[in-house]
Amino acid sequence: MIDKKLIGREVEIAKIDRILVSGRPEFLAVYGRRRVGKTFLIRQHLKSNLVFDLTGLKDGTIEQQLLNFSQELNKRSRKKFQVPKNWSEAFYFLNLFLEKIPVKKQKMVVFIDEMPWIDTPKSSFISALEYLWNQNLSNMNHVLLVACGSASSWIKQKLINARGGLYGRVTQRIQLMPFNLYETELYLKSMKINLSHYQILEIYMAMGGIPFYLKELQKGKSATQLIDEICFSPQGLLRNEYLHLYHSLFKNADNHINVIESLATKPRGMTRNELLLRTKLSQATLNRTLEELEECDFISNYRPLINKKKLAIYKLTDLYTLFYLKFIKPNKQEGKGTWEQLSKKSTYVAWSGYAFENICMLHLTQVKKALGISGVYCSTGSWVFKGDEDYAGTQIDMIIDRADFIINLCEAKFTKGNYAITKSYAVQLQQKKWTFMEATKSKKATFTTLLTTFPAIKNSHYLGLIDSEITMDKLFLPE
Repeated sequence: MIDKKLIGREVEIAKIDRILVSGRPEFLAVYGRRRVGKTFLIRQHLKSNLVFDLTGLKDGTIEQQLLNFSQELNKRSRKKFQVPKNWSEAFYFLNLFLEKIPVKKQKMVVFIDEMPWIDTPKSSFISALEYLWNQNLSNMNHVLLVACGSASSWIKQKLINARGGLYGRVTQRIQLMPFNLYETELYLKSMKINLSHYQILEIYMAMGGIPFYLKELQKGKSATQLIDEICFSPQGLLRNEYLHLYHSLFKNADNHINVIESLATKPRGMTRNELLLRTKLSQATLNRTLEELEECDFISNYRPLINKKKLAIYKLTDLYTLFYLKFIKPNKQEGKGTWEQLSKKSTYVAWSGYAFENICMLHLTQVKKALGISGVYCSTGSWVFKGDEDYAGTQIDMIIDRADFIINLCEAKFTKGNYAITKSYAVQLQQKKWTFMEATKSKKATFTTLLTTFPAIKNSHYLGLIDSEITMDKLFLPE
């Protein structure tokens, strides 16, 4: 039965429940962006099954990590163990402890949180873990070993895609994603916060669906007030979260911040070659940095559709990071009331359009559902045309290329009221569609889809151009 305190994690909980009664030893890797709720999920849902629970210490020495291990083991064991000299001895003690626990119907859970922080240089942690699993835990059908960490690249390299003694040993994996809009609304309602979809969308654009951030919200206040308090007041959680976020995840965080801030200057995204020129990083360093940022869900990699070169476009899609770099960082000294003023400026209007477009891309499942094509295979990406002697250059940032021989050209419009297509914008839309059809020579039917906050006004321009419309309410549907 789903714990009422756990919101929006039904799929993950159902998977964990199946693992608990699988009848075989299980090794579960849980990973995802920092602050997304991995630790809370495991400790809350498996609290009655936990027999050992260790959290790695950021920048801790091997001596400090082993002391913490010893204290946790002795807290749970009748027999008192000495502080182990190394990880091989630590896991020997852990095995002795586990062998003494009576077997129950559901598995006993060994939880090691922030495992990447425990794997300090020259600690031999991984080799000791290999031996623990291969020699001991893999023979215990009543044990579930849970490895957790925010450094997703470490989890994937050292555990999931391991080439040594842990090759193929991870039996289950869960990538915990931020809340979508549906889950965010559920979470806010669980805190007695009842806001309109528009105001939830405003909050989501500032901090994304990160539970640790959303728990700072208070009932009885508007989105503007809440964003102002959490992002701009001196005590606001997100005012100084940015640097801590990246430095807690990556050893060479300056490289990651360099890439992130480069991407922030180009909302439409950048190619790998453009990033090489902008960041001045070596190709090897850039490749590794991009991979780590993508694995931690800070950036997204889109392949331009109907493009012979197929050059990947990297976009910064972490909503909090986008908001921080655009508004918080340059206005840190302004204090309380800052957001009320900034949200009225034209810069916010322009930025909100890009942010809304990102949110639509992140909610592709809901977009497909609204279009009635949930069961149709689709490729999603962008299209860039630099122009030639016949056609002017143009760019379409969200294209849904469908297997049923249809292409949706999507246009996102974030407005405070009903949107009205003007004559000049109608000409622009028509030109985009015409250029796309002529330049690509696609034989698929091409539809123009409008993504809006509130329903657009059905004027003559709308009726002559728009084939389908998806309002923000559709983005709040469950997957």
